[in-house]
Amino acid sequence: MPKLEEEDVDIKKSDLKVDTFRASGAGGQHVNKTESGVRFTHLPTGLITESTEARSQIKNRDIALQRLYQLILEKNRNEVQSTMSAQRKSMVGSGDRSDKVRTYNFPQNRLTDHRINLTLYNLDSVIEGNIGDIIEALRVYENTEKLKEIETI
Repeated sequence: MPKLEEEDVDIKKSDLKVDTFRASGAGGQHVNKTESGVRFTHLPTGLITESTEARSQIKNRDIALQRLYQLILEKNRNEVQSTMSAQRKSMVGSGDRSDKVRTYNFPQNRLTDHRINLTLYNLDSVIEGNIGDIIEALRVYENTEKLKEIETI
């Protein structure tokens, strides 16, 4: 497991609940006398890590904190990946025949982009490479979708 630094994951000290406890198991009187076990609870996410591996509370605190950094970083990565995956899936669609992107109608010299409701009556010009109108309409559509997402937040 890579050793993470505090800068990699933003954790405020006020978001942590720290508990110390006596480790259980074999170990003689030392285990029964010292509170060397450490448990961190990250209040915003509800993630809990603990360590009783070392005899020192300081070492156990470092171990548990590293585990907490790793869990929070992994949780953040999973959230980003799931939002990207959902966005990608919404862009791709189902792949059915009914999921039309564009229709090229040569007899009527018409191009229709079904995603953005754009109809152009210059198909021969588009075939020759003049696609600036389509690109501009797609940019406008994408920007309005981004604005809608911002408004819902």
